[in-house]
Amino acid sequence: MGIDDGEGEGEARQVQVRFVTKLQHPYKVQQASISIPANLTRFGLSALVNNLLFTANVNWTTEPFDFLIDGELVRMSLEEFLIAKGISAEKVLEIEYIKAVAPRKQEEPSLHDDWVSAVDGSSDGYILTGCYDGFGRIWKAGGVCTHVLDGHSGSLTSVCNLMPKVDSIADQVVATGSKDRTLRLWEFGEEDTIDQPKKIRSVKILRGHTGAVQSIAGIPSSDMLCSGSWDCTINLWNTSATDTDDSVSVKKRKTGGQDEEALSEGDALTTLVGHTQCVSTVVWPQRETIYSGSWDHSIRRWDVETGKDSFNMSSALIAAGGSDPVLRVWDPRKPGTLSPIFQFSSHNSWISSCKWHNKSWYHLVSASFDGKVMLWDLRTAWPLAVIDTHSDKVLCADWWKGDSVISGGADSKLCISSGVPVL
Repeated sequence: MGIDDGEGEGEARQVQVRFVTKLQHPYKVQQASISIPANLTRFGLSALVNNLLFTANVNWTTEPFDFLIDGELVRMSLEEFLIAKGISAEKVLEIEYIKAVAPRKQEEPSLHDDWVSAVDGSSDGYILTGCYDGFGRIWKAGGVCTHVLDGHSGSLTSVCNLMPKVDSIADQVVATGSKDRTLRLWEFGEEDTIDQPKKIRSVKILRGHTGAVQSIAGIPSSDMLCSGSWDCTINLWNTSATDTDDSVSVKKRKTGGQDEEALSEGDALTTLVGHTQCVSTVVWPQRETIYSGSWDHSIRRWDVETGKDSFNMSSALIAAGGSDPVLRVWDPRKPGTLSPIFQFSSHNSWISSCKWHNKSWYHLVSASFDGKVMLWDLRTAWPLAVIDTHSDKVLCADWWKGDSVISGGADSKLCISSGVPVL
């Protein structure tokens, strides 16, 4: 096995290094220091580590690695990195290697009848999508649709998994938001075994917005949901599918010559007012706090109990994209500044979506109108991987099962890129 340092011919200065890793056997190499060319890039370093692993195990299968020096990913030659960071090459340099974060496989795309505008991969058992054809869909795997959610009269803009029903772990509850200005709740059996997609009706309609619903988000382990709208407001809702104090009964009505099952209708419990333009994104990570993004170029933090927005410190980083191609990350814990701590500029068009990995502080995914999905690590300014499976604008993206990236776009496809070793 040879090493291609990618730097052409010629003598290169040598540096003493020691490779270390938190990966378990069989990924560990001996930690003795060795001398290597300083002009090696991460590709040459990866080939070198694979050589060392092959020496210890002839059955070793080559795979790509990334490298950290003082907690920062190396994205240039070793020598250039040391010079840029002011690190001395006179002592033994400790280099940590990790699995390279990039998809190993592209699954069968899941075809829709119109733009795929929303995805939710928070359930390991299925993927939830929303489409401009007005339907939501449940997918067990690439190309395998099990349920079609039929009821909205306008394009779907957002979808959200909610908690399962308490009385049956097999029944799932999901929510959808639409340009028809309503939200709907749906129930289905995740373990249903069917040969073709099953069309289901919603169990509750949530009315109250005067403009299209643009984004929805639920609070984990709760019966609450919030929604952002083109009417510039954020509404909070009770997601209980049965009639409650905020609901009114709806009688059966004729739809296409058939009786439609009786539903309940819910009114908003609370309305949060403050944005001056469309509320394009809502996120509800903790019971007491909602974050919102708007076309008024602001990101707001809301206290759910008081209904007031504030910029008090929180325990989480905030990532957001917008109409420029820059992905920005803020740290609200740092007082006295509203400037982003990271700005990633590899996209070349509107960033439509971004999502943190739910088990990593470093990793997030972004989608863009440039047709690309990118994987990011806060320890480097360059994307870890560029996923180029769509042929048109990418409208949404999420993580699925911890090691897959899912995305939907104007090419009417749900794409699944699997085998992403984030952890």
